[in-house]
Amino acid sequence: MIQTHRKQIARILSVDGNHRFSRTVDVLLIVLILLNVIAIVLESIPAFHDRYRAYFFAFEAFSVAVFSVEYVLRIWSCVEFAGYADTHPTKARLQYMRTPLAIIDLIAILPFYLMFIFVIDLRFLRIIRLLRIFKLTRYSGAMNLLLSVLKEEANAFLAAFSVLLMLLILASSGIYVIEHKVQPDAFGSIPDAMWWAMATLTTVGYGDVVPITVLGKIFGGFITVIGVGMVALPAGILASGFADQVHRRRSTYEERLEQVFDDGYLSPLEQADLNSLRDQLGLTEDDVEKLTHEYVKRMQHSLRQCPHCKKPLFQQRQSDQPGA
Repeated sequence: MIQTHRKQIARILSVDGNHRFSRTVDVLLIVLILLNVIAIVLESIPAFHDRYRAYFFAFEAFSVAVFSVEYVLRIWSCVEFAGYADTHPTKARLQYMRTPLAIIDLIAILPFYLMFIFVIDLRFLRIIRLLRIFKLTRYSGAMNLLLSVLKEEANAFLAAFSVLLMLLILASSGIYVIEHKVQPDAFGSIPDAMWWAMATLTTVGYGDVVPITVLGKIFGGFITVIGVGMVALPAGILASGFADQVHRRRSTYEERLEQVFDDGYLSPLEQADLNSLRDQLGLTEDDVEKLTHEYVKRMQHSLRQCPHCKKPLFQQRQSDQPGA
């Protein structure tokens, strides 16, 4: 009985587009997270905070209660999630608690409880509570895709930022040597010059600190040109990672299509499985429709009939239709 309830809770708390209660819970949690962000922003306005302090605290207490229940239920039911089923329950729960999404869930509620134990600056507390917006990544396929790209391309990003750091040191050292005598206030030391170097390398160019010597201007122009390439480098890595992730997710969906269409028809159970996979991969309905159409068209060109029963391929049996 307990295991049955745990499976139901695990399915409800997971992003399952085929489960009515799961969709409802997802929508309610998304709305609550957005309302929390709005409340935290409004609470930073002194007039709103002083006038509606009691309402803000009541809403915060209600939100923390909901998020706390969600957090506890996710830890309790995580043994039913994919990847944890074959692990000892205690070990599985400890592993789940160390995952990024579980840490975000903990950060969403922890400041409220710490407020009763330690004296915390309210401005710092608001910033920590504002991190609740990252809970939306659980319900957004695009955000999950972005996190997957950042995780997979971490080494490439690290290499790019390492090069940027080296250029920052070289640029600030060079401009210090050239300009420190004529502008001791702006370029009096290498750390002072790093502000100009960072603004120039990132092509922002605030203009509050600029070289005035001819050699300094030439050097500044050279650094600006290099900065354009440095900005494009992480963007190229991100774009390439996005394209690779999208291609692999579509390939994964196509592989599942091959499995479910292997017998020549699509049953309701297989359709539900495809819908669940679509939600997990973050694919849109248009993407799925296009992939399915391309796959069916490609297979119909190679096989016109089922090799076993000689019936047309990719048609659902009437007996498998709902209400048949």
